[in-house]
Amino acid sequence: MENLKFLDYLTNLLTKLYEWSVSQLPAILVLVLATFIILRLTRFLIKRLKKIIITRLEEKEEPESAESAKRIETLLNILRGIIKITVWTIFIIILLSKLGLNIGPILAGAGIIGLAVGFGAQELVRDFISGFFMLLENQIRKGDVAIINGTGGLVENVKLRTITLRDLSGTTHIFQNGKINSLSNMTKEWSAMVFDIGVAYKEDTDQVTRVIQEVGEEMLNDPDYKEKILEPLEIFGVDKFADSAIIIKARFKTLPVMQWAVGREYLRRLKKAFDREGIEIPFPHTTLYWGENANSLDINVPEKLVKSG
Repeated sequence: MENLKFLDYLTNLLTKLYEWSVSQLPAILVLVLATFIILRLTRFLIKRLKKIIITRLEEKEEPESAESAKRIETLLNILRGIIKITVWTIFIIILLSKLGLNIGPILAGAGIIGLAVGFGAQELVRDFISGFFMLLENQIRKGDVAIINGTGGLVENVKLRTITLRDLSGTTHIFQNGKINSLSNMTKEWSAMVFDIGVAYKEDTDQVTRVIQEVGEEMLNDPDYKEKILEPLEIFGVDKFADSAIIIKARFKTLPVMQWAVGREYLRRLKKAFDREGIEIPFPHTTLYWGENANSLDINVPEKLVKSG
């Protein structure tokens, strides 16, 4: 009797397995095949897109093409990871439903867990989203000189969550991307050194401008500096009347990060040129007045008036 029951149970089990394999197994095989094709196609398209973009960058022969290639590779890897996670999540949900499992409670539980994690990690998510768009828009790169939230320095690392900055004294500053309120990139594509050149009021501004221009042309023809300078010196003219000097404003346009080296050398040469031409570079000074003793008032009275009095 027990053997008959076991045989009936086994027969029913095999029948259900056969029915399930006929009705569900083809769909599962199609699902597996579709998932495999989607993942392979995604990998192929991203590699193809990366190759096309890098080829176009190399054709332009831009000096930052290598950095741009790294940035594009980072973004495409992130995109590929997001697609893979999405595809595998959909695959697992459909597979569980085909296996006869009730995925409603699983989805509800996953939603609650996701909501809890979202509340706890919202700052982390904000950092990643901000970092992604920062890389996508090419706002800042490794090697740039930038001012972040009022702190300036050399960018040593740009990641999805943080940016690492090292200032002139060697101190390292790490900023969360989601907490960056102001970002000033001083070396994006090109840089500039602005000069506020002060001369004494007695000087002829036309002569001063001529000397400033000559020193700029000398720098432009110097083999050590001409490759660093993008355009000839721009002289904007007399900018303002200061307390002790007339200010003449000028600007050198340079390669990124080269503005300080060019600016220091230009000021060195300009000082020598001013000394040679006898042009005074004024400095603030104060004249002290100690005052004098008050003299008594002398009144001349005619003698006639004195005698009559």
